Amino acid sequence: MSFKIREGEKTDMPSVLKLIQELAHFEKEPDAVVVTVADLEKDGFGDLPLFKTFVAEMDNEIIGMALFYPRYSTWKGPTIHLEDLIVTKSKRGLSVGRDLYRKVIEYGYKKGVKRIEWVVLDWNTPAINFYKKTGAVVLNDWNTAQINEEAIKNYIEQDKI
Repeated sequence: MSFKIREGEKTDMPSVLKLIQELAHFEKEPDAVVVTVADLEKDGFGDLPLFKTFVAEMDNEIIGMALFYPRYSTWKGPTIHLEDLIVTKSKRGLSVGRDLYRKVIEYGYKKGVKRIEWVVLDWNTPAINFYKKTGAVVLNDWNTAQINEEAIKNYIEQDKI
């Protein structure tokens, strides 16, 4: 079974969204995805694109994707954040994920980034083991912090008082 990895295009975004939704199910948050195809098209392909994608294609079907964007470390300089890497369930085991991962790393290397970073769920042992085999360090002493849209609004409004 042959597949190719290529840069994602605006017309790929419906397939990318399906993969994002599949990942949300895998991560046990099926209702968490609110982004739309229109959002992905606007945010990834506008005047100032906020992200870049690589897609894996087999028989004219998108079967996997990696979505990433630039960041900046005050300690290291330019970095990349790999937001999501997903291969549709029926195509896992074909090295698609490995090749997408490699493509992101090659891209970062060519861009001269100092680090590529991502988050992996602590129960996703196969992914953790794979990342470690590639030389990645899975940090156990850092916790991810997030503030959602509602909390942002509440904080700003509270601060006005």
